[in-house]
Amino acid sequence: MKKIFLAAIICCIAFISNAQTLGYNDIGVLFSKEKINGTARYNAMSGAFGALGGDLSAMEANPAGAAVFMKSEFSLSFGINDSETSSNYYGNSVLTDNSNSDITQAGGVFVFKTNNRGSDWGKIALGFNFGIANDFEDFWIANGNSNYPTWIDDANDINIAYLNSTGQYFENLTNGKNNKYSFTFASEYNNNLYLGASITTYDIEHYQRTLLEENNNDGNGNNLDASLIQELYTFGDGVSFNLGLISKPSDNVRLGLAYQSPVWYNLSEDYLDYDVEVYYSNTNELISDFSGISAFDYKLKTPSKLTGSFAYIFEKQGLISIDYIYKNYSNIKLTNAEFSNENNSFKTDLESTGEFRIGTEWRFDNISLRGGYYLETSPYKNALETDNLEGFSLGAGYKFRGGKIDISYQNSSYTAPYNFYPQYNTIDAAELNIDNSKITATLVLNI
Repeated sequence: MKKIFLAAIICCIAFISNAQTLGYNDIGVLFSKEKINGTARYNAMSGAFGALGGDLSAMEANPAGAAVFMKSEFSLSFGINDSETSSNYYGNSVLTDNSNSDITQAGGVFVFKTNNRGSDWGKIALGFNFGIANDFEDFWIANGNSNYPTWIDDANDINIAYLNSTGQYFENLTNGKNNKYSFTFASEYNNNLYLGASITTYDIEHYQRTLLEENNNDGNGNNLDASLIQELYTFGDGVSFNLGLISKPSDNVRLGLAYQSPVWYNLSEDYLDYDVEVYYSNTNELISDFSGISAFDYKLKTPSKLTGSFAYIFEKQGLISIDYIYKNYSNIKLTNAEFSNENNSFKTDLESTGEFRIGTEWRFDNISLRGGYYLETSPYKNALETDNLEGFSLGAGYKFRGGKIDISYQNSSYTAPYNFYPQYNTIDAAELNIDNSKITATLVLNI
């Protein structure tokens, strides 16, 4: 029995060595992304707030926006997310749907008027905001038949070769969040210039579990059923800083500029290389092996971000705001271990991206109507046009004495490949079509 077991392990080495969980290059890109996820007003205008300020989530885009507040306030947001993933693998499509809800934002800002006689500094603002930079909760399935068996040897009989593929099944479960906590200081100068700075800390957890099943036969009634489970749990913390300004060259025009430093992460991971089972029908035998859990620590530096903004104010009737965000993903860097191949891949496979956001708001007495659009290009040089993230947003708000209530709806979509046989060039990746929608409600109270 021991000889049979050892033979099975030897014949499945190639199968096990194909990592189905995310590699370090994928993790680097994933942890460098931040979604438009803030107050309902911020979301309804697709996050185009770099030149506006006056919103707690906008402080994260441009900390100078904290000094735009006329009075102190507190806000709390609740969001419902829905994600639909359609996978296509060799002509077979599978649709999965996932929903979750959570508190997505909470924070406050305190405004102090200086009232210093002879001073041009009109007020200062201190702000704190909790938000979710990224939500990793998802589950999707892909199955089909590539007609390419990767597990062909028999541990019991070397004369049997399982050269016919019946099909492959793959499922991917992810969970966790990247929470961020921003502490902001801002001041107003001469009623036409706002300056701000912030420190942001991050608390990140990402869990992934993959299952790959392969079913083959030898054409003579003998079947081989193999399965491989892998798990990856990554956790840690990070820190970044942000500098920004907002200028009012006229009563109607606002200009904004903000710089966000890289996020410096200290990360740890626990991972399961393989939990494998192989069933041979000719002997009715199930052989299994388990790698055990391993641990590893490393550091990640994400790319910095530069945001330029413009807004035009139509007196008290409404406004239009535009943001453009530049980020160079080839500057991602992994350290604290041997990552030369991964860091070279960042430089050769990734490029700078542009993110365009436009939002508008119109006021009718105590009611506000909002809308927005955004487009973020993919950081991968070989990406398809459909891999770009594109979305729109809508929302409304009602102002009452002492505060207001806002609600928003967002929808975005993009495509992405997922290769669960990365070492086999003859096997195509599964093509994923992802559609995300989110409803956010925010309560704002004046302090």
